[in-house]
Amino acid sequence: MTSKKTLPVLAVAGATVAALAITGTAHAGAQPHQHAGHHGPARSFDRVATYPVFQNRPAGEDPATETVAEISAVSADGRTLIYTDAAARRIGFLDISRPGKPRGLGTLSLAQLGDAEDEPTSVAVVGRYVLVVVNTSASYTDPSGRLDIIELATRKRVRSLDLGGQPDSIAISADERYAAIAIENERDEEATPPGGKKGDLPQAPAGFVQIIDLPGSNPHRWTLRTVPLTGADGRALPALAAAGIVEPTDPEPEYVTINRRNQLAVTLQENNGIVLVDLPTGRITSVFSAGTASVTRIDTAKDGVIDLTGSITDVPREPDAVAWLDDRYLATANEGDWRGGTRGWTVFDSRTGRVAWDAGNSFEWLAVRHGLHNEDRAGKKGTEPEGIAVAEYNGIRYAFVGSERSNFIAVYDVSKPTAPVFKQMLATTNGPEGLLPIPSRGLLAVSSETDEADANVRASVTLYQLGKAAPGFPSIVSGPDATGAPIGWGALGALSAAPKQPHLLYSVTDAAYAKTQIFTIDVRRNPAVIIKALPVRDERGEPVGYDAEGIFARPQGGFWLAVEGATGPGNKLVRVDAAGVTRQVVPLPADVAPGLGKQGFEGVTATTDKRGREIVWAVLQREVATDPAGVVRIGRYDVSAGTWSWFGYRLERTSVPGDSMGLSEVTVVGDRLAVIERDKLNGPAAAVKRIYTVELPTGPAALGPLRVLPKRLALDVLPALRADNGWTQEKLEGLTVAGNGQVYAITDNDGVQDATGETVLLRLGPSAKVFGRR
Repeated sequence: MTSKKTLPVLAVAGATVAALAITGTAHAGAQPHQHAGHHGPARSFDRVATYPVFQNRPAGEDPATETVAEISAVSADGRTLIYTDAAARRIGFLDISRPGKPRGLGTLSLAQLGDAEDEPTSVAVVGRYVLVVVNTSASYTDPSGRLDIIELATRKRVRSLDLGGQPDSIAISADERYAAIAIENERDEEATPPGGKKGDLPQAPAGFVQIIDLPGSNPHRWTLRTVPLTGADGRALPALAAAGIVEPTDPEPEYVTINRRNQLAVTLQENNGIVLVDLPTGRITSVFSAGTASVTRIDTAKDGVIDLTGSITDVPREPDAVAWLDDRYLATANEGDWRGGTRGWTVFDSRTGRVAWDAGNSFEWLAVRHGLHNEDRAGKKGTEPEGIAVAEYNGIRYAFVGSERSNFIAVYDVSKPTAPVFKQMLATTNGPEGLLPIPSRGLLAVSSETDEADANVRASVTLYQLGKAAPGFPSIVSGPDATGAPIGWGALGALSAAPKQPHLLYSVTDAAYAKTQIFTIDVRRNPAVIIKALPVRDERGEPVGYDAEGIFARPQGGFWLAVEGATGPGNKLVRVDAAGVTRQVVPLPADVAPGLGKQGFEGVTATTDKRGREIVWAVLQREVATDPAGVVRIGRYDVSAGTWSWFGYRLERTSVPGDSMGLSEVTVVGDRLAVIERDKLNGPAAAVKRIYTVELPTGPAALGPLRVLPKRLALDVLPALRADNGWTQEKLEGLTVAGNGQVYAITDNDGVQDATGETVLLRLGPSAKVFGRR
């Protein structure tokens, strides 16, 4: 046995390549690469279906019951997908014969095979059998598990194998001669070992690897072989100790992968190491540390600000998933665990154990550029790259790297393993866990494990197909700032046209961020590009955090912002100048503000007559307590007179428990006001995402009861929101008609909190078509 120790990686920074089509600066001097060498039309993966797995629940089960999709496998013909549902203690089956219309085929409860508390941790397919890895542990100190072999056609168990410990992942060799299972025997994060701290290693019993020999197609002939990762007496193996493994007496194997030479790679996540095993002999052939990395220009503080000036120094990679790029190079997703996590992924040379390439900050920059940066996780492990998978499609080898916390898959061309080339981003639902390439059908399946019915966040299986068409995601990205880093953005809940600049729009951040910014968006490109960020300041010139829900760019210069308050009196209109400094604050009238809760101002627009008289129009999201049920207010503020008057707008009704209707935006279209009216629902439950118009009153409202303005449906936006086959977004909140005559709408991604984080910028067509000629 031999062992190799990896040298630490020194400060790895990001790079600006082709308008921030980020590929990152690699370790050991390698430079970012553009795609080259593969001729023919460009091909991209595009999302074709998103299937919420609660729809595949057993008959009679409450649809709000937690049910997840964690790890998935596929039948030999690529038409039946099998996923683990650890939350509900079962596995599920989907028919993906028609990728655009996956169909639930039901589930198999592990309670039928063993105990109600049995938990599936992984799944694989060999021939006509499904191999289900099951955790049956009574406790951390008494770990156990089994492998259930299920005939796919009948869903009958044909055999079980005792694994001798608590299992995690499984891998099958390409020739189907071997399976390998990581027996983790994971640590108890609440336990304190002698002389250590809470959650520390070592915690007996030690983990190991099980090899399953698969001679022929008869599961009754399959046999187990154990690969110990510690000595028979519990002491450290010399190879692990020499490699600098953190605690070699408690290796905790996490993830397994097999190359075409039947070499097994095993990550020891908590121990920051990788072990290589020759499957035919069961010999450990190499052990090396995953090393450390120092990464600069990343966001390291949870402070409500996307600030790419932080750094981490000499942090252990602590890799989770691992995948072979070819028979020599392997790649790790460096999620981290208790001491580390370097916010990227790394390519190792298995012959030397040395780093051949490292993503540095580029993986995190991708999240920022695509509006998927999870500021809530900035102080911890950032994007937390957890999953990685590699497969060849049409002669090109791709690596797929999944971000658990920012809900995306980054796709790379790894035809040259030491110089990965970033190709595209794929948006997912929350907590992408299982990455399953299905190259025989040109598909990629991603299973997501986060399921919170109360927040309308549901676990799903998403399918992507490789084709020649341009992908639907992203629809908007950011360009570089003055330092070359991507402009940080998110929570775009408003839109305004830019006066005299027909291809520019403005948007503004809301309370998802501590400091308000106004963004300039160039829509001449697809995806549209945020080209500038303007900080908003208070009257003293200090940065300010408004909950800005509406924006209007004034022809006279500067902007009106509609600012929502935590209470009714906190709502206000704010006028800022072209430099972003607050110049005027207009509170809600004292007779209106007390009747509002936290759903106040949501949109703002303005008109200016030939005499220069400016009238500001603003909408309230929900009813004022003193108004009739179902009627919300549209406000008219005469700037020179300093007076308010109000008109009514009648909302649609909703019958879904807990749902409510509200207004999200207002903009002037000719002689009418266009508003967004929407429900609070998302995903398959979303029902009302519409644009209506009402007359533009020519003067102030008369005294007395609110005059309800008759409304007219202009456009049902729901089909457009569903056209990209993703999770239908809830917060359709921005609307404007640009100077080029085109209608644009945008969704608020809530700063990636209790939402998938995907932002959808919709190009709805010419104003004359959407609203009719006037």
